[in-house]
Amino acid sequence: MPAPRTPRRVASVIRLRPEHAERYRELHAAVPQPVLDTLSRAHITDYSIFLRDDTLFAYFEYTGDDYEADMAAIAADPQTQQWWALTDPCQQPLDSARPGERWVTGEELFHLD
Repeated sequence: MPAPRTPRRVASVIRLRPEHAERYRELHAAVPQPVLDTLSRAHITDYSIFLRDDTLFAYFEYTGDDYEADMAAIAADPQTQQWWALTDPCQQPLDSARPGERWVTGEELFHLD
């Protein structure tokens, strides 16, 4: 029996527009179940979003075999697209984001199991 794979840890950041902070909190108090189901089907686990000083920090673990394909499946999901239409106006990409990039991935510098 093969040993269990270590999940891929993903951390990313984006700014929260202060004028939309309350709306963003309200949205995330009741994430639609179809959006959550899409994330689960894409092998996303232990997903959290934190807020500090108008900066959102997200962390999740990916347990699948094809990260790019699973991320594309999330992006193609109609319910997720509707969700993003609600959440995207609340966010502002960092200055370091490439054109069209929203959440920017952080480099893992340290990890302790």
